[in-house]
Amino acid sequence: MSATAPLSSPIPDDLEEAILRLKREQNAILLAHYYQESEIQDLADVVGDSLQLARAAQKADCAVIAFCGVHFMAETAKILNPNRTVVVPDLAAGCSLSDGCPPDAFRAFVAQHPGAKVVTYINSSAQVKAMSDLICTSSNAVQMVKHFEGQPVIFAPDRHLARWVAKQANRPDLIVWQGICIVHEQFSAKRLEELRVRHPGAEVLAHPECDDAVLRQADYIGSTSGIIDHAVKSKARVLIIATEDGVFHQIAKRVPDKTLLQAPSLDESCACNRCPYMRLNTMEKLYLALRDLRPEVTLPEDIRGKALRPIELMLSLSK
Repeated sequence: MSATAPLSSPIPDDLEEAILRLKREQNAILLAHYYQESEIQDLADVVGDSLQLARAAQKADCAVIAFCGVHFMAETAKILNPNRTVVVPDLAAGCSLSDGCPPDAFRAFVAQHPGAKVVTYINSSAQVKAMSDLICTSSNAVQMVKHFEGQPVIFAPDRHLARWVAKQANRPDLIVWQGICIVHEQFSAKRLEELRVRHPGAEVLAHPECDDAVLRQADYIGSTSGIIDHAVKSKARVLIIATEDGVFHQIAKRVPDKTLLQAPSLDESCACNRCPYMRLNTMEKLYLALRDLRPEVTLPEDIRGKALRPIELMLSLSK
């Protein structure tokens, strides 16, 4: 993997037009997660959550995939597209869940539970995916766990998502890797309750990566795309949203008359519920990635091949 191109390189004044031109010249598709800056979302060919972007990567018909998200997402695109160039604006755009589940430690954890099926959240490295029987996203995690009904299941790496899935799938016996998302861990149940008192007619929408004390106050629990869809359809005029605030852009475009409030974080002095990794990607870095076709995401073929099987199984079961 090559390093991020230096931002000292010449940058055109009209970045939007320059990026669109490079997309045409490089025969590139731009995929962006909902947690990206609004300017990047508006330029993307596909904006989605992890499942939507995995499907888009699987169907990609282009020479280059420019992935504006975090590293594990770009790895998934490369796993599905070994013969295409996959670039990211910033290789440092990682993920606390992926970083908190090192492959060697996870291999030892799996070895402690012989015979258990491994269902791994897509927020994980290619090496961890390669040790898995099935990959899941927050939108299909319950369905994926139910696929192994009657069999012991390891669920990794998010403990909050695992707890919610265990309830929904009636699988209290899940063997759980104790990882967390640093963004969703930051929401304060106490301060959320105070905010609800000030807005008695508001609905609370929460991602299942949140702590259980937050989820117990939610009127709706779902994936990023599920939260957006529910926000649009909801009759409530005020929505309190417990996930990364990048989703506000898509909601506001579709229902601009609704009031969107971010669920409060534990620390009032910071924007702790804004993913620092996702926001490393910028328009300038995207331009350079398309111009220079680097940083490029590459994977050893043995790891890619092993990780491909559980991803393809997820995609086939999710149709």
